[in-house]
Amino acid sequence: MTADDLPPRLTRLAFHGPMSEARAGRLVATLAAARPATVLDIGCGWGEFLLRILEAAPGATGVGLDVDARDLARGRELAARRGLDGRAGFVEESAFATSRGPADLVLCLGSSQALCDPDGPHDVAAALRGLRRLVAPGGRVLLAEGFWHRVPTAEELARMWPDAREDDHRTLGALVDEAVGAGFRPAGIETADRDEWEQFESGYRYDAEVWLAAHPDHPAAAETRARVDRQRSSWLDGYRDILGMAYLTLVPVG
Repeated sequence: MTADDLPPRLTRLAFHGPMSEARAGRLVATLAAARPATVLDIGCGWGEFLLRILEAAPGATGVGLDVDARDLARGRELAARRGLDGRAGFVEESAFATSRGPADLVLCLGSSQALCDPDGPHDVAAALRGLRRLVAPGGRVLLAEGFWHRVPTAEELARMWPDAREDDHRTLGALVDEAVGAGFRPAGIETADRDEWEQFESGYRYDAEVWLAAHPDHPAAAETRARVDRQRSSWLDGYRDILGMAYLTLVPVG
């Protein structure tokens, strides 16, 4: 069995998160207006947002860090296709305790876990302290982070991802308070809407669902079907309308 026999991966998604083109355009324009010369993308995936920043900020250079070689290869291909390969680097390495930075603009879009101890639980406070260390004076951080619209019940948690806990996330107010406590002022606070979530969730599974319909008896179909059905159920019956995504534009104090 080769990779060509398996479903393609996330080809319907521009961003690995619930972000519309309209929101991306606004955020890119706002961040590029600060004229960053250096950009650091933590847990960059294929780096679509990083590349759009570089397109909007001529002369800026950027580095994306991730541990997924497939996503990094996709990012390099996108950069070359758009003439940005001389300004964008994609590096396969962990961001935990990284010595990179400080950068004028630090992106951390749904990947704060990359700044946490891999042997410990997710700790958004620690991730925020890491971001504060990585951003240059007068710079900006764009953090996309999950939050609870309301604290879920035990029954709702049981229908989410495996071992979901109440302290996996904070409410939006508590999340912003953590950012302030880490040494930031929240210059922008936005949250993904239901349409953005539905577009993301559908796009996340699209390739696998189409492949399963065409290959019901493939040797990998049973495992793929179980994974996709489990993930779809965790959204529809679990975290839908309970888990949110915040986009925080943070400015370091001092």
